[in-house]
Amino acid sequence: MPYTVIFFHAHPDDEALLTSGTMAKLAAQGHRVVLVVATAGEAGWSSEEFRADGLLGDRRLSELRRSADALGVSRLEVLGYADSGLSSPTAPPPPGRLPRLVDAAIEDAAGRLAQILVAENASVLTSYDANGGYGHPDHLAVHRIGAAAARMAGTPVVLEATVPRDRLLAAARVVNRLMPATRRVDLAPWSVAYSASSEITHCVHVRRQAPQRRASMRAHASQATGSGPRTLGVFTRIPPPLFGWVFGREWYRQVGVAVPRRRYDSVFDTLRA
Repeated sequence: MPYTVIFFHAHPDDEALLTSGTMAKLAAQGHRVVLVVATAGEAGWSSEEFRADGLLGDRRLSELRRSADALGVSRLEVLGYADSGLSSPTAPPPPGRLPRLVDAAIEDAAGRLAQILVAENASVLTSYDANGGYGHPDHLAVHRIGAAAARMAGTPVVLEATVPRDRLLAAARVVNRLMPATRRVDLAPWSVAYSASSEITHCVHVRRQAPQRRASMRAHASQATGSGPRTLGVFTRIPPPLFGWVFGREWYRQVGVAVPRRRYDSVFDTLRA
């Protein structure tokens, strides 16, 4: 039986990093995959060649469309809120434009998402965990908006895309030890990022979707450049065999569901139960 799953993200490229394997896997299985992105990501970090003319948002939307095509997305919707920025908040948009996502009224933004959930008769919605992953203000807003929209629409299953915090920290510590002291990263903020392994209910195996995941990441070329090493730029240079191993799983947390001894491997497991 085919289902509809809606993936809700804050910016173009978030889908590539957190849920692209699951999206490609579901599309290949004949399910309807809908991608909803809250902003154009116009405040994202990028090299001057991509942002000099002030059209970074337009470029990122074009990249998003290429990523969606690579993953087999059936419908792509961009809500059109302004990117709130990360290290320094962006200026509020002029009158007549939608506000920054962090300033959007939860009921209004959730209502718009709920309309899509109802129109699509969605069985599953994915958003972010309560930490907003690494704490980006827009990711925190997506968590709140997604939860409210699912309540409004009566969507049966809400999965919070995340990463096992302890695994992430362990890998980061290894990398830090290999780096010169001047290039080591302060890992203190990561101790409260994403979710603990003990909270993760779903682990979806997506190693076979490595080609689609890589294509999705490569579609976001503007986010692979900039000052210092960028996450996407590093990831897309991983050799194919190793890439499939590194990105062979995607994780989700379903609030209110006990973590099983063996984590659920399908986003529909708790729906069927």
